[in-house]
Amino acid sequence: MCNLYANKAGPKAIMDSTKAVRSEVGNLAPGDVYPDYSAPIVRWDSDERMLTTARWGLPSPAFALEGKKTDKGVTNVRNLASPHWRRWQGVANRCLVPFTSFSEPGRDADGKFMPVWFDFVGRDPEAPAFFAGIYVPQWTSVRKLKDGEITVDLFAFLTTEPCEPVKSVHPKAMPVILTEVDELEAWMSAPWSEAAKLQRPLAEGALTIAR
Repeated sequence: MCNLYANKAGPKAIMDSTKAVRSEVGNLAPGDVYPDYSAPIVRWDSDERMLTTARWGLPSPAFALEGKKTDKGVTNVRNLASPHWRRWQGVANRCLVPFTSFSEPGRDADGKFMPVWFDFVGRDPEAPAFFAGIYVPQWTSVRKLKDGEITVDLFAFLTTEPCEPVKSVHPKAMPVILTEVDELEAWMSAPWSEAAKLQRPLAEGALTIAR
């Protein structure tokens, strides 16, 4: 599953693509995003879309926390029928997660794990695409023992069956990626019965292995 992605897109490009009207992110330096990092998202703030940040990793289901003292968070969400995720399927909890490339775990010639990066074919490398994200505000938990209990905004994104070339590297899943205006609008505004249809892979040939 995707546990590393990159964003090179600036705030203006993200806001223009998503119709966000306010920003809390400043200059937004480009870089790689790892689990539990703070990263940009576009979410609803009342009736306006806002570019802000949240930490990557939604609250884990109760069964996954048995015997554990911390909740490191769930980065990828697949089973939307689960009661744990159903409570956050409404418009208020949907967000768009900007990125310009993403990786899946692969192996090098010696069999060691290494990230394989995927870019878009024929797309400006600094133009944002978006993961279909879920946003949970002000969740209280212990993410790291040294920090104790904290309350933070969280996000993760949906996954689905992979298309090629992702499937050859990671056959189980890939992120749900939104690139078209009507897809972004549906994810942010449509009833769940329509928004859920976006949980599908990209068309074959849309991605290429970059590194």
